[in-house]
Amino acid sequence: MKKPNSSMQLTRAADYGVRVMIQLASLSANGRVSLPDLARATAAPQSFLSKVLQALARAGLITSQRGQSGGFHITPRGAAASMREVIEVIDGTIYLNVCLSPGRSCIRKPRCPAHPVWALAQRAMMEVLSSVSIASLAAPSAPTASRTAQVPLKPAAR
Repeated sequence: MKKPNSSMQLTRAADYGVRVMIQLASLSANGRVSLPDLARATAAPQSFLSKVLQALARAGLITSQRGQSGGFHITPRGAAASMREVIEVIDGTIYLNVCLSPGRSCIRKPRCPAHPVWALAQRAMMEVLSSVSIASLAAPSAPTASRTAQVPLKPAAR
């Protein structure tokens, strides 16, 4: 999943990754949630969400446990992660334009009047995404208009 994203739109996987992290961060400290419940809460297909959850677990942002009392749980590192970190775990580094990605050169870059604007927009986007933690998005006081609609989750069986 970690290839540079040169699109102006985040992938579905990154969107689902952010949604799932917010859902998990909103649970009690020991809460675990099953894949079917997370899929329902995030409106994501289970098979697709499973791949997203694997990437988040490999990055140490969540843990998974099999069995009857199993499910997914956010780690302290995951709760503290920024939206940018979650997106980059799923999509790789975000670039608004290919001319901003390292290793790629554009012959027009030295004389392109748009390049400084792309670079400024890139910095602003990264600052915004870096400034918001998953925990702050899951906080009850977070503005509801800026959060996805949340479906109540039932904790996995213990």
